[in-house]
Amino acid sequence: MSERTPVIYIVDDDPAVRDAVGFLVSSVGYDYIACASGAELLERFDNGRPSCIVLDVRLPGVSGLEIQRELQNRDAVAGVVFVTGHGDVPKAVRAMRHGAIDFLEKPFDDQVLLDRVSDALGASRAALAQLGRRAKLERKLGALTEREREVLSLVIAGKTSKAIAADLDISAKTVENHRHNLMAKAGVNSVAQLIAWATEASDAG
Repeated sequence: MSERTPVIYIVDDDPAVRDAVGFLVSSVGYDYIACASGAELLERFDNGRPSCIVLDVRLPGVSGLEIQRELQNRDAVAGVVFVTGHGDVPKAVRAMRHGAIDFLEKPFDDQVLLDRVSDALGASRAALAQLGRRAKLERKLGALTEREREVLSLVIAGKTSKAIAADLDISAKTVENHRHNLMAKAGVNSVAQLIAWATEASDAG
């Protein structure tokens, strides 16, 4: 599946700022969506697209930092770049600790903002790829039979086919068949790769 077109969300209660940042990002080819509040952003946000949120710290109603937390609660893949007209070091520290790409004070340099937007989109693409990988692993795990799961857990434990057969009261040949099916479903070619795949799938879950 091809990647969807990236989008920049501009969240600021000042229409002049929304227009200026919108003009800037569109001048280098980005799509953008301007939002006057955090509530509007949450309503319009599409978690399936690589995205950057240029987010004002001080917003009517819900603050930018609160919006950042809500996005994290929703497992949002967007990279966040905070902007503010009010220099506030503690807020900047909090924003960065919660994964913000940067914290820029108005008036900011256009090129610096574009660089941070690019960084944010890179982080967003990586997050989307991770979600896709996790979904693929979950689909493969879901395709395993109960017996295959039992065999897999014993393979991970390092047991031989003979030991697995004894534990499950089945023949060694049946164990080998299950292991072959497991590797086919996982798309791997060796027991070592199967164990690595199962470990990643467990971490994803």
